Amino acid sequence: MPRFKPFQEEASSLLLDQLTVENRVDRIELYGTLQITRDQAGLQTAYALKALIDAAVAVLESEDLPKQVVIRPPDETDNPFS
Repeated sequence: MPRFKPFQEEASSLLLDQLTVENRVDRIELYGTLQITRDQAGLQTAYALKALIDAAVAVLESEDLPKQVVIRPPDETDNPFS
């Protein structure tokens, strides 16, 4: 798995099978599908997912967290092509 540092910046993402993981400073977003098959490839996929979750949990455990963050919807901009 590439070096993915949870909650560190807004630019990185990674792909596990067809599951996209996007990094944000206040959250990690996951969407898509992920198949963990009962074979060596599935085991490697499971390890990659576990490493990602373990890294996120480690960051969360190391901080004094608020009860809940407020997630602001993205700013809307005018379409320059219309």
